Amino acid sequence: MTLPCYRWTHSIVVPPGHPLLEHTEPVTLQQLVEYPIITYELGYTGRAHIDDAFAQVGLHPNIVLTAMDADVIKTYVELGMGVGIVASIALDAERDQTLRILDARHLFEINLTRLAIRRGACLRGYAYSFIETFVPTLNRQAVERVLANLAPLDP
Repeated sequence: MTLPCYRWTHSIVVPPGHPLLEHTEPVTLQQLVEYPIITYELGYTGRAHIDDAFAQVGLHPNIVLTAMDADVIKTYVELGMGVGIVASIALDAERDQTLRILDARHLFEINLTRLAIRRGACLRGYAYSFIETFVPTLNRQAVERVLANLAPLDP
């Protein structure tokens, strides 16, 4: 069984002076497809939503590099190897000072991170503490309700 945790979107990362920064309107998929793209490997961090967005409008992005980690993607962008598409939550103002961020929530479907718990599992206090630290709305009472199948949680 899984519990909904939080929703998140993607962002586009480019080096300073990149042509995509010159647009006053939000970036389009048609503009993005003009550049080499660096993003997540298949099966990781919303990659399916990225692929689906391009496919729905008949575009074929030039994905030149993939990685499992956003920091690797951002490093490749800093090296001038392409335009990055990363999870917005992976952006860090201090670390990413050499990058420029473009909002991509209008391009790709919203992602939902879920937490898996084995059915019938007996959770210890520290597991409940971890879950609540990860998602404050999932306190022990809420998790126990779901585990008892009394009230499913809606995202």
